[in-house]
Amino acid sequence: MAVKKGGRKYPLVIFTTMLSRWWTAVFTLGLAMIGLAWILRSWGFESWRWLIFGGLGVGFVFIGLIIFALRKSAYIQPFTDHVRIVTPLLRFNISYKRFTRTTTANMGSLFPPKTIGKALAEVVEPLARMTAIVIEVKAMPMKQSSLRLFLSPLFFKDKSPHIVILVEDWMRFSAEMDSLRHGGEIAAPAHRRDISILSKLPKK
Repeated sequence: MAVKKGGRKYPLVIFTTMLSRWWTAVFTLGLAMIGLAWILRSWGFESWRWLIFGGLGVGFVFIGLIIFALRKSAYIQPFTDHVRIVTPLLRFNISYKRFTRTTTANMGSLFPPKTIGKALAEVVEPLARMTAIVIEVKAMPMKQSSLRLFLSPLFFKDKSPHIVILVEDWMRFSAEMDSLRHGGEIAAPAHRRDISILSKLPKK
């Protein structure tokens, strides 16, 4: 059986950004609880009191470090007949046959601050000018309600079957996926902002 050729793995910026925020909050909470445990111990409280806070603090620090290690583990990878999306808890493929349309737009226009909650708006703010690729499909390989259990709301602009992909180099990802899909060599990224990741490369 022939092994399907895969392209580069492109880290998912939304996932990385969310975990970067979470690990900082969890790690800081852990340090604060360890500090509180030390204060309670120095004030002469019963050992079980400060041990509880200390144990919880160590646990939160450990969880924070795990989140830090996983923050760049989610990625999208193009293959010759599908794209693969991988996160620590979820892995699924989207066949090119399911694609109906792909478009590009800035994150800020996809998720205006007034249409999302304050917490999500704070995540989108530093990403607002980055270009995202919206892959619209006939149907997702899983129910969107199931996908939302594992993916941030920022992967979905509405309830239609699609997924929002944000990577650092969207043009290179577009060119590479298109090239693999059509059986060609890895192409250099185009410089037009409205490039379609399904358009055919010009013939030489």
